[in-house]
Amino acid sequence: MTRTKKTMLAMGLLVFATVMLLSFSFNIRAVDAQAGYSIDHVSHTIEIMYNGYVNLNDTVTLNITGQAPDSFLVGFPQKYGPYVLEATAFSNSSFFDVSLDESLENHVGFYAVKIAFPLGAPQEFTVSFVLSNSLLQQDASNASLYTLDFPAYPALTEVAAICNVSFALPSGSSFVSGTVSGLTYGTENLQAFTYSPASLIVMVPDNQIQLVSVDQLMREVSVNEFGEVDATDSYVITNLAFSPLSVFEFVLPLNATKPIAEDQFGRTMAAPTQTSASLNRYKVNLTLQVEIDSSTRFSVKYVLPSYLLTQGSGNDFDLALPFFQNVDYYVLQASVTFTLPEGATVLNPPNNLTRSTYGVARNVFQEQVTINMQGVTHLDNVNVGVEYWYNPLWLSFRPTIWVWFLSIVGCAVLLVWRRPKAVAPVAVPSAALSVRPESLRSFVDMYEEKMKIMVEMDALEVNVQKSRIPRRRYKVRRRMLETRLSTLSRSLEEARERMRGAGSHYVDLMRQLEIAETDIKEAETNVRSIEARHNRGELSLEAHRKLLADYERRKENAETTINGILIRLREEIR
Repeated sequence: MTRTKKTMLAMGLLVFATVMLLSFSFNIRAVDAQAGYSIDHVSHTIEIMYNGYVNLNDTVTLNITGQAPDSFLVGFPQKYGPYVLEATAFSNSSFFDVSLDESLENHVGFYAVKIAFPLGAPQEFTVSFVLSNSLLQQDASNASLYTLDFPAYPALTEVAAICNVSFALPSGSSFVSGTVSGLTYGTENLQAFTYSPASLIVMVPDNQIQLVSVDQLMREVSVNEFGEVDATDSYVITNLAFSPLSVFEFVLPLNATKPIAEDQFGRTMAAPTQTSASLNRYKVNLTLQVEIDSSTRFSVKYVLPSYLLTQGSGNDFDLALPFFQNVDYYVLQASVTFTLPEGATVLNPPNNLTRSTYGVARNVFQEQVTINMQGVTHLDNVNVGVEYWYNPLWLSFRPTIWVWFLSIVGCAVLLVWRRPKAVAPVAVPSAALSVRPESLRSFVDMYEEKMKIMVEMDALEVNVQKSRIPRRRYKVRRRMLETRLSTLSRSLEEARERMRGAGSHYVDLMRQLEIAETDIKEAETNVRSIEARHNRGELSLEAHRKLLADYERRKENAETTINGILIRLREEIR
C-alpha cells in the first residue's frame, strides 16, 4: 500500500470516529433532556361528593434537574375511562390545557390525560378528575353502606418515590372493608404504569350522601334601581337511590341571607336549616318525596349583600358575584342570569369565563345577561363581573308615567262632565201592563229557588271532598237536587218565553239575565281549568292567584246583575 493510500485511510478513520463521537454526544444530551426530572411525591385523594360523584385529585411534586417537561401524562385503568366527565389541571391560580383519552405511551389497558405546559412544568401541579356517581353503589338492604370502585394508585410514566392516598368522606364515615387497607395508605417507589383497580366499602351516616343527579341549577340575580340584590336558585334533581328522597342539601353564596324555599308549584316549604355556617350550607325538607328514578323541581330565594355592587366613575356600576363557591355536588347544566335595573345598559360582557357561553337579551326598558355552563363543580369558583351603565334619573320613570296617565284620564273625565247633558225621556214600559203580577212573582220565586239549589250543590261538593258526609248520602242528595233543578229549569224556560212576548222591556231583561248566566258558567269552567293547571305545575302560584281573583270577580259581577234584575221585577209586582 502506498503512503498516499495509507494517509487517506487514516483520515477517513479519523472522520468516522469524530462523527460517531458527536452523534453519541447528541444522544447523551437528548437522554439528559428527557430525564431532566424525577417524581418526588404524589398525593392521590379520592373525594365522594354529596350527590355521589367522585372527585379524584393527583397532586404531583417534581424534582426538576434539567429541562422541565412541556407535557405530562397521568392515567389509571381503562375500565374507569367511560366514567370520566371532565379533567382539570392547575398550579396555584394557573390552569393548563388537558387532552382527554390519551394513550399512556402506547401501553394497553390504560386511560390517560395529557397536560400541556407551554412554559415548562411547574414543580408542583394538580390534576383533578370528576367521575360519574355510577362508581358508587348503595346497598339495597342498608342505605348507609356504600361500595366505591376506584383506582388505588395513579398510573404514571416514571417511578414516583412516594405516593400517599387518602379519602375525603362525609363527617362520621367509617371504613368497613375493601381491597385496600383503610382510608389512608401509601407506598414507596410506585412503579411506572401501575395497574391498580380497587374497591372500598364505607359506612356513611344518613343523608350525608344522596345519590341524585342535579340536572339543572338556574341562578337568577336581580338588581333593582336602589342597588338591592336578590337571587333565586332553581334546582331540577333526579333520585338515583334505592329509596325515596325527602331531604336535599344545597349551598348558597357566602353572606347570602333570608333563604326561602318553594316547591315546584310555588308553595312555600319549611324554612331551610343551616348545616354549615362556614360553607353557608342548608338542608331543606321536600314537600313531596321524590320516588326512585323520578325528578322534582324546587327553588330557593335569598338576599345578597349590597357590597357586591360597586359604583365606578360616573354612572358605571360593577356587579361581581362568586360562581358556585363551596359547591359539594356535580351539576350537569348550570346558568346564571343577571337582570339589570330598568334603563341600564351592559358595558362589558362577563369576565373570567371558562367553558362557558353568554348572551344578552334586551326588551324595551331592561337588559338581561345569561351565562350557561356545562358540568359545574367547586373548581368553577370564580368571581364573574358584569359592568353596566345606569342613570339614577330612571328612578322617576314609572312615577312620571303614572302622573301623565292620571292627568290624561282626569282631563278626559273633566271634558265629559262639562258637556251639556240632554234630558233623557222617561220610558214607561207599556208592555209591563200585559204581564200579570202572579206571573212575575212566580218567575222570581222559581229563579231564587234555582239559585238556592245551585248554592246547596256547591256546598255539597265541598262537604264530600272534605269527607264531612258519606259518599252514599252525597249521591242521594245530589240526585234529588238535580231532579228538582231540571224541573225548575224547564219551568223557567217557559216563563222566559212568555215574558219575551210581553214587550221589549222584558226582552232586554231576559237578555241581560242570559248574559249573566253565561258569564257565571264561563267563570266556573275557567276556575276549574286553572286549578287543574296549577296542580300539574303549569301555573305559578302568583299567576294562579291572579287568574283566580279575576274569574271570581267576574262571577260576582254577574251574580250582582242577576240580583238587580230580580229586584226590578219584584218592584214591578208592587
